[in-house]
Amino acid sequence: MDKNQTKFILDEKDLATAWYNIQADLPEPLPPLLHPGTKEPTQLPPPLFCDEINKQEFSKERWIDIPEEVQSVYRLWRPTTLFRAHKLEKALDTPAKIYYKFEDSSPAGSHKPNTAVPQAYYNNKAGIKRITTETGAGQWGSAMAMACQYFGIELKVYMVRVSYQQKPYRRNLMEVWGAKCVPSPSPDTQIGQKMLAEDPNHPGSLGIAISEACEDAFAHDDTRYALGSVLNHVILHQTVIGLETKKLMEKIGDYPDIVIACVGGGSNAGGMMMPFVQDKIKGKKKDLRLICVEPTGSPSITKGLLAFDYGDVAGMAPIAFMYTLGHDFVPAPIHAGGLRYHGMSPLISHLVKLGYLEATAVPQLATFEAGIKFARTEGYISAPETDHAIKVTIDEALKCREEGKSKTIVLAHSGHGHFDMGAYDAYLSGKLEDFEYPEEKIKEAQKKLPQVNLK
Repeated sequence: MDKNQTKFILDEKDLATAWYNIQADLPEPLPPLLHPGTKEPTQLPPPLFCDEINKQEFSKERWIDIPEEVQSVYRLWRPTTLFRAHKLEKALDTPAKIYYKFEDSSPAGSHKPNTAVPQAYYNNKAGIKRITTETGAGQWGSAMAMACQYFGIELKVYMVRVSYQQKPYRRNLMEVWGAKCVPSPSPDTQIGQKMLAEDPNHPGSLGIAISEACEDAFAHDDTRYALGSVLNHVILHQTVIGLETKKLMEKIGDYPDIVIACVGGGSNAGGMMMPFVQDKIKGKKKDLRLICVEPTGSPSITKGLLAFDYGDVAGMAPIAFMYTLGHDFVPAPIHAGGLRYHGMSPLISHLVKLGYLEATAVPQLATFEAGIKFARTEGYISAPETDHAIKVTIDEALKCREEGKSKTIVLAHSGHGHFDMGAYDAYLSGKLEDFEYPEEKIKEAQKKLPQVNLK
């Protein structure tokens, strides 16, 4: 291999034809999802998800075929490029080799279409005419809006109010793709009305937006709900990222020592890491480090409780065993809107508990400093969410310099920041601040967790 090679690309014929399901290889099974009403184990029958998505959520099959109709859409941007960050390495004066898997090249500019497209496809096959969903920073909402256009489905998006205000062009993107986008909390649902009555300027949260989308879906027979992160079927679809990365690393003749990804609900990190977790479970590389990076303003893994909790504020979504800050948690208005969720994917939580994944939290100002360092070396302006992973990538590369060790670091570059320039402007003009999650709120959250007594 040419030591100066920068881009590593697979051919379209190398596109994955099946998603990898880590549930087939878990050394201990996941705790069950619970029905929000009965608090008993549930298989989540409609009207929440369509049948095929429901089956995938609980499947134990190792490989699940990707339908040709989905592959044909994937081919618009997949396989994505793996870059070697030569210029960042030089700027850091590190012996580390840094690679980043570039999900920015999707039409929506992030990894989110990897699951939006199959979710729209399966709903279309089931005869569903309308979908509701939530979105934080707008990456998921825009991806779902695009996917629904491919399959002729109407979409309504409840966008967390603070992000709706901070990122107007993501809302415009959804509208160009035909979706209706409203700020959450909204007057369109009972839970939204309740929140607005308590605070007319409520900043919103993903937990509230999920409640609104679920309430809307339950109220219409022709409607199902689509989720952009957290649950197993979403991470399943995202494994195309890790599968391509492994294939490219084999082509290069290298294997990562460290894999790093930002984490909010878990789809990006899970998609990159699950194929590598399989290797760890099988003993291929036991010392491989898989680092999930979250914000100090919403640190569900690093400061949350591992417990059964609702997936939303109103208690309409399933109860999951996960790291949680409490379902009524309202995060600080940090610009990484996609990382402002109160809980963590049950899969990610389970694998952290078992020791296969690790987690760290970083503050907002340091992440933008890292993002600007990346932009001024590699050229790409990254999403604020992605900047969290870049920050830890830089930290690990600097450790290599200090220790005089060469390690291979792979970064999941989850999306671009072209609609986040207001956040960069705020950073450059000194208007951003750091947020720490108060420790006393953990005790408050503990009192409000659902009482579960599994036999």
